[in-house]
Amino acid sequence: MKLWGRNNSVNVKKPVWCAIELGIDLERVDLGGPFGGLDTPEFLAKNPNGLIPCLEDGDLVLWESHTIVRYLADVHGDGRLATDSAGARARCSMWMDWALGSLAGPYRDLIMNLVRGTPETRDDAAIERGLAGFEKSLRIADGALARQPWLSGEEFGIGDIPLGAYVYLWFALDIERPSLPNLEAWYEKLTQRSAYREHVMLPIS
Repeated sequence: MKLWGRNNSVNVKKPVWCAIELGIDLERVDLGGPFGGLDTPEFLAKNPNGLIPCLEDGDLVLWESHTIVRYLADVHGDGRLATDSAGARARCSMWMDWALGSLAGPYRDLIMNLVRGTPETRDDAAIERGLAGFEKSLRIADGALARQPWLSGEEFGIGDIPLGAYVYLWFALDIERPSLPNLEAWYEKLTQRSAYREHVMLPIS
């Protein structure tokens, strides 16, 4: 099984983390960012969007990070990562879709301006928008985590993976953060997982 994409892409981190949790032997190929290659005919034949990640499993080719995570858990997880019933899968999918819809934009605003931007290119309005978007969404997650230990339910599952990938930036940046004790306790549990430490908590660039 082969995954195309550079290791510090937030969207590549999600399936890599999932694969490690499941013990899947996944070959990752650097692509995108400083490695280029997204606009080659060979890659566009796999993913016409020219984006990473892209998964090859035999004759099957998949793109979209959350689709890849669901596939890995459904086909190779043997019911692990909270995918042992239709209800559990739906709950996980709900939080996965929520994270993408709520945090992809704020994440982009913050990383492009606070990490990759320069003082000359910095967009203060985008930073404020990103901070406000993150805080609003993380308050929702904090409320859910007051009622259950994981977004996926009683056990860690794929519903935790997208937010876990996005939220690392929030805690790594030198910014003022509101007190969200349930989210903070959940994040601390993530940092105790070796797959998270090794494949998500990478230098931000």
